[in-house]
Amino acid sequence: MVEGVRHGTRAFDGADVAHLIQALGPELDWDRLLLRFGPHWRVLLAHLVLFGFIFPSQRDRIPARVLHELTDRLRRETDSTVPSTPLCQGTLLSRAQYLVDLERSELEDARLEPRGPMTTEDVALWTEAISKEEPAHKPPG
Repeated sequence: MVEGVRHGTRAFDGADVAHLIQALGPELDWDRLLLRFGPHWRVLLAHLVLFGFIFPSQRDRIPARVLHELTDRLRRETDSTVPSTPLCQGTLLSRAQYLVDLERSELEDARLEPRGPMTTEDVALWTEAISKEEPAHKPPG
């Protein structure tokens, strides 16, 4: 078990990803990872870039060809036309932290069908569960 994994909640913790790369980088099936991330390859790239920042002397745990592939994708995407659909994919990373963006703007929620696998009822249940599963912030003292 990787230290730092939070039990009982599904909190995002990028440190867990960095520690997995640190422990298993050379043994990972990087081609499978590239395939599994599919259209969400930017998430993988973000973790790999952060890994190089966190552990600069261990960045060779990530094959250079993987970073080259992902940065080539980024370059091609950067040179292409910006999508016209106002979309928030942050909800794919955190069920709570990007709700404000959906509430304050005309952004579409990437979790919803047909882009994502969820219905509006699923999203409502998922959002309602936030307060039940994640303890409220208690001020010190």
